[in-house]
Order: sequence, then C-alpha cells, then structure tokens
Amino acid sequence: MKVLIVEDEALARERLSELIDQYDDKIEIAGSFDSIEDTVNFFNGDSEIDLAFFDIQLSDGNSFEIFQKAGIDLPVIFTTAFDDFAIRAFKVNSVDYLLKPISFEDLSCAIEKYKKQSMKITGQIDVESIKSLIAVQSRQYKKRFLVKFGDHLQYKNATEAGIFYADGKIVYIVTRKIGRKYIIDHTLDELDSHLLDPDYFFRINRKAIINIDTIVDVKSYFNSRLKLTLDTTNPFELIVSRDKVSAFKRWLNQ
Repeated sequence: MKVLIVEDEALARERLSELIDQYDDKIEIAGSFDSIEDTVNFFNGDSEIDLAFFDIQLSDGNSFEIFQKAGIDLPVIFTTAFDDFAIRAFKVNSVDYLLKPISFEDLSCAIEKYKKQSMKITGQIDVESIKSLIAVQSRQYKKRFLVKFGDHLQYKNATEAGIFYADGKIVYIVTRKIGRKYIIDHTLDELDSHLLDPDYFFRINRKAIINIDTIVDVKSYFNSRLKLTLDTTNPFELIVSRDKVSAFKRWLNQ
C-alpha cells in the first residue's frame, strides 16, 4: 500500500509516519508535503497513491483546494483539530478522520475502515458542504457595537445585550439588567444572519432577538406560542412566534 501525508507541522508529519510504520512497516509513504502547491505538483506528476492523509489547514490555505486544483479521486482520511461540529460533517459525508493528537488506536481503526470499505471520494464527499460548515465553525462574530448616546458615541459589548429590537426602521440594543436602550446601525436581518453568535442569540419573531442568558421564564401562550420573561426591561411583550417555537426549543436544548 502506498500512502501520502499532507501536513504542515513537521512534528505532526513525523508522528503520523511513525504511527503508520508501527501499524504496518510494509506500508510505503510515497510522499510527505506541507503545502497545497507541493501536493498539487505531486499529483500532476505520475503518482499512484492508495490512501492519503490530509490535514485541513495547511501553510498556504485549505486542503480542500487540492481536490479542485488536482482533480484527484482517491480515499482520504482527514487529520483535524476541529471539534465535534466539524466532525459530524465528516461523518455525514462518509469521510473518515483522525482527531489530533492522533493515537495509534485511532489510526489503526481508520486504516482498517479504509480496507473494509475501500471508500472513494467521488460521489461521496460533498467538499463544498464541508467547507461551508467549517467556515461557520471558525466564523468570528461581532464583539462590540458602536452606539449613539445623545451627542456622544459609546460602545457596548455584545455580551451586554439583552435584546435587539426594531421599531420601524430603527434598531435598538437594550442592555441587560439596567435595560437602557441605544440606537445601532444594523438591521435585524444583519444581526440574525451573520453578526450575532447563534449559540447565544435567537430571533424570536420579526421584531426581536434575545440573549439566552437573559431568559428568566418561558411560559406557554395562546395560539401555540411562548411568552418570555427576561432579566431586563422589555420594550413590549416578548412572544416567540408560532413558526419559531420548535427551533426555539431546540436552541434551548442544544
């Protein structure tokens, strides 16, 4: 069996090579590279590889670019430091993975799985889907908001926000505990789609987004909705709309 290692950390490459040799000293390591460019050049040559080990983040970019630039079609085991969120994506796409730091037991299981399944990348791995999920995982959410206070400008940390709500075209941030409100220059759609961390903020209806840490009570409300009590001043009754109730419960329970 011929294998390829693509890993930008020298110690990690050496460790993986040692583990492969420990598993089976007859396995030939046909190449070991630390960049997309070198790996693509290797595949553009006359190369025959049975199995590849790809780190996701390389010195010159993301290893998924190798698939696009070299047009390769071979079984791949990813080595990754990403947490369970990204790992679920690999499982869904029938990709095996090794979570760093790699143990001999995990490596052995991954190679045995390859031998049994002879997994192929064509038709099984949705590369764009995995890239999108990893991008979400590594996304940086907004930490602070510039607010207007009379003739002055201040900033409020996102963690200080109890509620974001819209009154016509004006959007306010309401701080926790004190309940003071400030105008911000963002729409609710912007806040909901990419500015706020969805682990902590949820859009309960068309007018309001709330911080999970402000919730004091959740009560059943008529017409299959929910009514919230928060630890801050509420500008109006905070009702989770009926079409949001299921998602809201999942959010609380994640």
